Amino acid sequence: MKPILIIKTGVTVKTAYVQEGDFERWIIDTMQGEDENFSVVEVFRDEKLPLHDSVAGVVVTGSPAMVTDKLDWSEYTADWLRHALVTRLPILGICYGHQLLAHALGGEVDFHPKGREIGTTRVSLLENSSEDSLFSGSESPFLVHVSHMQSVVRLPAGAEVLGSNEFEAYHAVRFAENVWGLQFHPEFSETAMRAYISERQETLQEEGLDVEELLKQISPTPVAEKLMHRFHTLIKDQSV
Repeated sequence: MKPILIIKTGVTVKTAYVQEGDFERWIIDTMQGEDENFSVVEVFRDEKLPLHDSVAGVVVTGSPAMVTDKLDWSEYTADWLRHALVTRLPILGICYGHQLLAHALGGEVDFHPKGREIGTTRVSLLENSSEDSLFSGSESPFLVHVSHMQSVVRLPAGAEVLGSNEFEAYHAVRFAENVWGLQFHPEFSETAMRAYISERQETLQEEGLDVEELLKQISPTPVAEKLMHRFHTLIKDQSV
């Protein structure tokens, strides 16, 4: 099988990196894949993406960068993703990757008017998710880990919302056949989520958030993690 491409758009926070490695490690582990079946391209370091027909599927990671900054490497990646749609490649965008897909396809990304969403929260699925190949059969509501300040504020044409909560209207979106975006982090462990909160505790307190309560609410997110394995299965089924 062709490799699964992980488009790496940044690195995780220092504490999480020391404890558990970086985004690609978490993605491979939650997809229950083997390292040799994945290829990682660090676009934020100006590494170039491969030809679309040389990979079996794509995961776009989260990032400390902001889509609205329209950095050269980010716009280059958006263009690559835009062209990937015609190939019907399975694509999953996570957090920044989700926002970048929306931007690439004509949607709009901006800072969330309510500020930051961070910690473990719940996402509820819409009725249409029962017919979606990635979400069909998933429990609802389910727990997810989140850490973001920007969001998709306007969907591109043809996009369909699959999941949301009171804070975030577009937590799970199907942008096209075989193309999904998740504002939450299905690859995050409890350890990673704790590291994000702990490293930013001073900023969070300045923003009026209760750090102790956020840490207390951190919980396992098995349904979200299962989505990663299911996406891996979809790629393998399509490659047969």
